[in-house]
Amino acid sequence: MATTATASSEGAPADDINKASTRLFSLDALRGFDMFWIMGGEEIFHTLAKTTKSPFWEAIALQFTHPDWNGFHLYDLIFPLFLFMAGVSTPFSVGRELEKGKSRGQLTLRVIKRAAILVLLGIIYNNGLNIMPISQIRFASVLGRIGIAYMFANIIYLYSRERMQMVWFWVFIIGYWLLLKFTSAPGFPHGDLTMQGNFASYMDRLILPGKLYLGIHDPEGLFSTIPAISTGLLGILTGQLLKKTGLAQTRKVAIMAVTGVIFLIIAQIWNLDFPINKNLWTSSFVMQVGGLSLLLMALFYYVIDVLGYKKWAFFFRVIGMNSILIYISGHFIKWQYTTDGFFGWIGQLVGDPYNIVVMAVCFILVKWIFLYYLYQKKTFLRV
Repeated sequence: MATTATASSEGAPADDINKASTRLFSLDALRGFDMFWIMGGEEIFHTLAKTTKSPFWEAIALQFTHPDWNGFHLYDLIFPLFLFMAGVSTPFSVGRELEKGKSRGQLTLRVIKRAAILVLLGIIYNNGLNIMPISQIRFASVLGRIGIAYMFANIIYLYSRERMQMVWFWVFIIGYWLLLKFTSAPGFPHGDLTMQGNFASYMDRLILPGKLYLGIHDPEGLFSTIPAISTGLLGILTGQLLKKTGLAQTRKVAIMAVTGVIFLIIAQIWNLDFPINKNLWTSSFVMQVGGLSLLLMALFYYVIDVLGYKKWAFFFRVIGMNSILIYISGHFIKWQYTTDGFFGWIGQLVGDPYNIVVMAVCFILVKWIFLYYLYQKKTFLRV
């Protein structure tokens, strides 16, 4: 790789990755933006809708819920966006270690270890540290899916070139589409995509130990993790684009933005035959969230890393640097108790009906202050 950044006809310089940090400021900020919504951000809009009864706020609040089955709300983006960003970081972490001389075998063991830790954390997140019969344990989890999809995507990254990674991206989602289109649970017609009749949920009922989240279906089931690998691979391909030297930053933004729009168009077309469905992580869902993830990455990268406007994003970066910790912290810290203890008086001063909105903001503030303290102490949960 060249050690000096080069200029381009677009006028924006290319990234000098050899001199840059292995962390992109925009990536940490986007990760924090993503986590903001599940650390309490969505509750602001739910409380506004409840307080005002306004159709406007109710429509926005609806976007911070999940559809029962088919369909898409913006809240569905949070999980796959996080997995996408885990992929984006791969060329800057695993890739950098490869360049430093670490063997592929060593790095493969590292990603397998990380996957195992995430699966274990997911089980703890679901069930707590309690002894219970296996039949009562929910093994499938958000963290588990991230770990498994991350692992397979990283192994593909380690042992194949960029073009082959693109091939694998399409193999997983086209293969998954064909599999669900021409199979079903016993007693249902081929291509049945209902919760009871689809093949992915049927396979999870057969092979997953313990209990499923919805009894007959688990939205983080093992079988539907197959297309999630493509979400991780898309992130890796994006990370490799961002890491390229000699390519203007504005060119990178344009590639991400145009590809994102193309993905969204494909998603709407595919939706006609294979509905956008987060529960099954359908191929059209992969394209939908992939397109939105690319557009968000392009926006954050352009504003923060190209234009250099970083101060506004510090709030999100603090969250993004400890994203997994804040995700699991609710099982070990009584955040509502802490919020009421420190800021309950503010809610009393405000009074009904807007006190619940104010307390929702205070709830986020308490968590952010905790994360800021850890940020100042350079204390981060690394998996």
